[in-house]
Amino acid sequence: MPSTPVFSLRQTPTQEPTNVMASTPQQLAIETPTTLRAPRVASVDIFRGLTMIVMIFVNDLAEVKGLPWWTYHAPGKVDAMTYVDMVFPAFLFILGMAVPLAFEQRLRKNPSQPHLWLHVVMRSLSLLVLGLILANAGAGDPALIHMPPYIWALLALTGAILFWSVYPNNDSRRTLYNVLRYSGLPLMVVMFAIFRRTTKDGSVAWIKTAYPEILGLLAFAYLTTCILYLPTRRWRWAPFAWFVALTAFCALCAAHWVEFPHRAGLYLWPFGNGSDTLISMAGVATSILFIGEQSRRWPTFRSKATYALAFAAIVFIAGYILTPLGISKIRATPTWSLYCVGSSILIFTLLYYLCDVRQKTRWAAFTHAPGSNTLLTYLLPDLWYFILGALGITWFRTHLAWGFPGVIRSIVFTAVIVAIASLLTRSKLRLQL
Repeated sequence: MPSTPVFSLRQTPTQEPTNVMASTPQQLAIETPTTLRAPRVASVDIFRGLTMIVMIFVNDLAEVKGLPWWTYHAPGKVDAMTYVDMVFPAFLFILGMAVPLAFEQRLRKNPSQPHLWLHVVMRSLSLLVLGLILANAGAGDPALIHMPPYIWALLALTGAILFWSVYPNNDSRRTLYNVLRYSGLPLMVVMFAIFRRTTKDGSVAWIKTAYPEILGLLAFAYLTTCILYLPTRRWRWAPFAWFVALTAFCALCAAHWVEFPHRAGLYLWPFGNGSDTLISMAGVATSILFIGEQSRRWPTFRSKATYALAFAAIVFIAGYILTPLGISKIRATPTWSLYCVGSSILIFTLLYYLCDVRQKTRWAAFTHAPGSNTLLTYLLPDLWYFILGALGITWFRTHLAWGFPGVIRSIVFTAVIVAIASLLTRSKLRLQL
């Protein structure tokens, strides 16, 4: 997941590179030296922004009843997938596209491999911490933490925002900014330290870690993608080989020939069944075709598009062949993963042609803040829900929560969140992990 009134991200030497899930123009894992800046790729920002907007919409729409089946996630026991099941994979795909750009820029600035690995680990831990805050927001026991659980969540997120905000480079206020930043970290630590919840059997427990929310899953996907890509980044073919290997591993897990990932869990085996990493690695491979230094082997859009479309066709065929293993987001089957990858390749190819080749970007002005200040935009709906929960307001859950009026409610809610994100971005409030 910019104060100009007109959205334009043309490829000029003075613009900065693009990446995923951070909220500055550098994005998730890029800090660009002032003396060397890579061209910004409009299609990546716009793809990210569109995905963020659709994610906000479908998350709110999930609370609306009485809609057709394809407006929700497909049930885990059913071999089917809906457009809702493709939103999170699109985020994984864009995350992967950002990795080669991030490494290129960071290694130009500092060629130290240990420093780069430290950066990768800290990014992953930061996303995981945010994911655990969101996953435990309503689970705290008020009697044990001595506050309503949504107040706990608001305080924890406030600490995160203070710590990871991008403060202006103003010497006269540097002390104030340092106080704000370094008060955020202890606030988060205290909130984690005091958290307690009551389990179903009545015992007292700490943070739930089983499902670290979407941000936590992104953390594991980012970490595992970097683990595979970083040592082999000099070989152009390596991401494609890793993609094939991960697809095979996912298929073996789906066929129950390999069982240890389920028993080990993400914290011991962060690859899981390989599905999230293979989607992200497909983004790395696509990035190599279109952007970054290695893409110079294919200098024209025709050559890039030819290889991308061939890649997508092979992916779709492989997905079809693996259909007997099931089609399900809930079960993270290889066919679901591959169909999402193929669709993301096609969408990005179209956006690249429209936005970077033809330089038609004005239509995407509404994606500006979600695409460049993604993390803050992602957190805004949760902040809204936590505020309502803390105030005890339930009106939005009991009204306009059925059928077409509910769809209109979700559209309006999404538009409001995007508008707030745009306003905050123009006010230079940004988050960067």
